[in-house]
Amino acid sequence: MCGIVGYIGNKNTKEILLSGLKELEYRGYDSAGIAVLQNDNFQSYKAIGKLVNLEEKTKNFITDNFAIGIGHTRWATHGKPTELNAHPHTGESSYVVHNGIIENYAKLKKELIADGVRFLSQTDTEVIVHQFEKNLKSTSTAFDAFSKTIKKLEGTYAILLVTKSEKESIFFAKHGSPMLVGTNSENEKYFASSDAPLIGQCNDVNYFEDGDYGYVNIDELTIFDINGEKKEPIFTKLSQNKLSAQKDGFRFFMEKEIYEQGDVIADTLMGRLNDKEIIFDELDDSLFDGINEIKLCACGTSYHSALSATYLFERYAKIKTSVEIASEFRYRKPIMSKDTLFVVISQSGETADTLETLKMAKKVGLKTLVICNVDNSSMVRLADTCILTRAGVEKGVASTKAFATQVTIFWMMSLYIAQRRDSLGTKEISRQISLIRAIPTSVKVKDSLHERIKRLSKRYLHGHGFFFIGRDIFFPLALEGALKLKEISYLHAEGYPSGEMKHGPIALADPELFTIALLPQHLLYEKSKSNVEELSARDSTICAISALEFDKADDFIKISSHQDYMLEFFEMMVVVQLLSLEISVRLGNDVDMPRNLAKSVTVE
Repeated sequence: MCGIVGYIGNKNTKEILLSGLKELEYRGYDSAGIAVLQNDNFQSYKAIGKLVNLEEKTKNFITDNFAIGIGHTRWATHGKPTELNAHPHTGESSYVVHNGIIENYAKLKKELIADGVRFLSQTDTEVIVHQFEKNLKSTSTAFDAFSKTIKKLEGTYAILLVTKSEKESIFFAKHGSPMLVGTNSENEKYFASSDAPLIGQCNDVNYFEDGDYGYVNIDELTIFDINGEKKEPIFTKLSQNKLSAQKDGFRFFMEKEIYEQGDVIADTLMGRLNDKEIIFDELDDSLFDGINEIKLCACGTSYHSALSATYLFERYAKIKTSVEIASEFRYRKPIMSKDTLFVVISQSGETADTLETLKMAKKVGLKTLVICNVDNSSMVRLADTCILTRAGVEKGVASTKAFATQVTIFWMMSLYIAQRRDSLGTKEISRQISLIRAIPTSVKVKDSLHERIKRLSKRYLHGHGFFFIGRDIFFPLALEGALKLKEISYLHAEGYPSGEMKHGPIALADPELFTIALLPQHLLYEKSKSNVEELSARDSTICAISALEFDKADDFIKISSHQDYMLEFFEMMVVVQLLSLEISVRLGNDVDMPRNLAKSVTVE
């Protein structure tokens, strides 16, 4: 996810900005840039790739005495990772950096182009600086122009803007994306999107709330709330532990990533749906012309998300869909027909086996699509088109938010295809869209739920194995739950379709076999319940996850009541992730870096 830094003071502004960006590298990025205003002159530098490239570009740039500056690390969402698309973005006399997504950027951009504005980038961010400079022509102060600009924006944002019209100020606004400001005894002001860049520079910080906006200069920090009322900053002492700051107070990166799934799913949805339809600007209307089948290919967690997609595509889009394990598919001389859309799924876009299957599909002339989290990765460059999941960087080796955003994309994609094939009515598509909007809420971790799982976890540290069981789309979730447990606890676990237990595996049932049963209220509940009762009758230890009480369970994790099975799916996903996490913690394992595993598997 993108990172922001800002500084006002008399020290070496360039070095402070670069140092701050270095502390944000853990968030992931594909380009970086800075802009410094000193003595009425702007200097701006941008580079793709790692910060070392930006450092090389700025090695002859020296700042001393008073200056103001802003910096940014970008994770591409709108537009490729190029220097033109990197932040800061410029107008005639202003620069801006921005985290988040401006949902109504297309409308604003159209209006600005009609006014004669020339855009340099493909980003949504650039509309902010041009809208500001347009407003500057009709307002009495730069801050009035900035306030007017913020009121026009829809979406999520953390914004820093500097302008020659106000040479000693940084304007800021925050809505949905994190940002804070810090001060020190030398009266310097530092901005950042997380604590880490401010450690060692500041002692006191103010965390902005959604709707806050204002300005900072060397003498004052002025904040207005969402209603335009002036408010006092609330300063707190800053922790001096950088690793802890990167984890935002969580014990592990994996835990942090579980908790931020609501935010990244919200980013995944941005600009891709309205009340009546799913919108994928990335996809050409002709992509599905002549397509009668979809073949999905992936490994590991991405394979489980792809398996989930087969249920959604066939149920809603009414299109034949199959899923393949990439390491098997590439060696079995498969039959590949031209009426097939070949879809590969990978968090990194570099997974070796999956990349090879994509090359196979390209070689025989199939249309290809990649679902990926990293723009400009090998798969993104090779495929005909791509949909980015916008999950941000995952530092925990065991994937969590990548899976969540992939399944979100597949749910939307099933409706997108349904629209084009007329396989669902407009009323049902609208209903499904309203459900999709509720995903971020369904994955929000409640303190009571997490505490319940922490207490339960101490009962599941031994035994001879786990069965995660579920029916329909909850079978892929059972596979994913078992994989999470294996990856970080080193305990044996398997995912099974509930109805398959009596075809052999039930022979293992005894008190030392732990069954994690996924029992959605709105999908095959009675049938799944019957399968669990068969295990219970044979003394298997049952942990049921459901919105409905289940008296045959030894342990019960209650989820919220939802309108639809897919929202149950997402909340149960959080439960199995947290259960694996807490079991691993109790066993004393390295949660973020489990043994024998790598984050990106770039070899066979």
